[in-house]
Amino acid sequence: MNAAALLGHPGLRQILELLNENGEEARVVGGAVRNTLLGEPIHEYDIATTAVPDAVIARAKKAGLRAIPTGIAHGTVTLIAQGMPFEVTTLREDVETDGRHAVIRFGRDFAADAVRRDFTINALSLGLDGELHDYTGGIADLTARRVRFIGDARQRIREDYLRVLRFFRFSAAYGGPALDREGLGAAIAERAGLAILSAERVRQELFKILAAPRAASVAAIMSEAGILGPLLHGVARPARLARLIAFGDDVDPLLRLAALAVAIPEDVLRLRDILRLSNPETARLERAARALATLHGLSAPPSLGDLRRLLFEAGRQGARDALRLAFADSGAEMDKSRWHAALRFVTDTPEPRLPFSGADLLARGLAPGRGLGEALKILQANWIRAGFPQDPRSLAALLDDATQAAPGPAEKSDR
Repeated sequence: MNAAALLGHPGLRQILELLNENGEEARVVGGAVRNTLLGEPIHEYDIATTAVPDAVIARAKKAGLRAIPTGIAHGTVTLIAQGMPFEVTTLREDVETDGRHAVIRFGRDFAADAVRRDFTINALSLGLDGELHDYTGGIADLTARRVRFIGDARQRIREDYLRVLRFFRFSAAYGGPALDREGLGAAIAERAGLAILSAERVRQELFKILAAPRAASVAAIMSEAGILGPLLHGVARPARLARLIAFGDDVDPLLRLAALAVAIPEDVLRLRDILRLSNPETARLERAARALATLHGLSAPPSLGDLRRLLFEAGRQGARDALRLAFADSGAEMDKSRWHAALRFVTDTPEPRLPFSGADLLARGLAPGRGLGEALKILQANWIRAGFPQDPRSLAALLDDATQAAPGPAEKSDR
C-alpha cells in the first residue's frame, strides 16, 4: 500500500497542515507509516515536528484543538482532532543515556531524529507532500521482514535496555522466521541490563510479545538465549505455549503467560510480584492453576460429569482456562476435536448453582454452628456426586441424607 494513503485521514491532515506553516515542518513517523506499508491496522498516530511544544500548543489552540501536555519534558503534546488523539513530539537528539532514561535536546533535523530511534522499520517518516523519507534502509528491511537495529546494535541497547525486549517484540510482530543475527547477538550479550528496568516496563513488552503472531517461536528463541527464564524468575515452557496457541486461545496474553510460566498456584504469586499483575489478573491465574491441578496427567478431556464439576468449582473462565492448559500439557496435538468439544461444553452449559443453603438444613431441625457447616459440606459433595440434580425428589433425598449424617442431637441443639 502507498504510505501517502495515510494523508487521507482528516484529523491527521488537519494537524500536519497547522504545523507546516511559518518555517516549521511536521511528518507522520513510526508505526503508522510502517503499518500502512505492511497493510496492517494502525493503532496510534505519531507526528514529529520542528516546532517546540509551546508553539505546538499555541497553534492547536488557535485552530480550536484540544492540547494535552502528556510528555512535555520530552517534547510530546497530545492533540485531539476529529475525536482522535495524535501524539506530536518535537524533533530530538540524545544528550545522555543511562540504559533507562535519556537526557534530550530539541532539534530541527529529521535525519538526526531518525537515526536515534531503535529499528530501521520504525524510522520512516511521511511528509504532508506525500514524500516517504527513509534514512536507515527501513523500506528494504520491511520488504525482507527483517527487524534490524539502527547503527551498532549493542550501543542502541545500552541507551535503553528495554530495547532487548522490543527487539523480540517487533520480531514476533513483523519479522520473518529468522531473527536478525546481529540484533539477537546484541540482545544476548546485553541481557543483564534487563535487571535495571521497572516491572511495569517489562510487563508491557512481555505481554506485547505474547500477543504477537510469532509469539511461540520467538519465546522459544528467548528461552534458548537465556533471557526468558531469568526474566520470569523461573522455568519457561515455550513448547507448552506453542501447543496452547496451536489449540486456539483467542490471542489471550494472560493465558499465554500461564502456559509459559504457570504450573502450580505458587507460580502465580511469583509472577504477580515480578510483573505487577493486577488483582483480577492474579485471581484469574490462581483459579486456572487450582483447576488445572484437578486435570493433571490427562491425555484426553474429562467426562461430562467431571466437566460439570470443573465448571461448578472453577467457574466458566477458570474451566475454559484450565482445559486449554490441560490440552497444552497433554501433548495431544493430533486429537483436538474432543478437547474442543469439552471447551464448547463448559462455554455453553449453564454454571451449576448449589440449590441448597443453610436455611434448608435449619428448617430440618439442625442448629446453627459447626455441625450445620459440616452438614452443608456433605450436602454439596453428595449433590456433585449425584450429577448436580435439580428435581425436587432428588434434592429432598439429598437433604435427608445430609441431615442424618450431621452431628448427634446434643450438638444439634447446642446454641
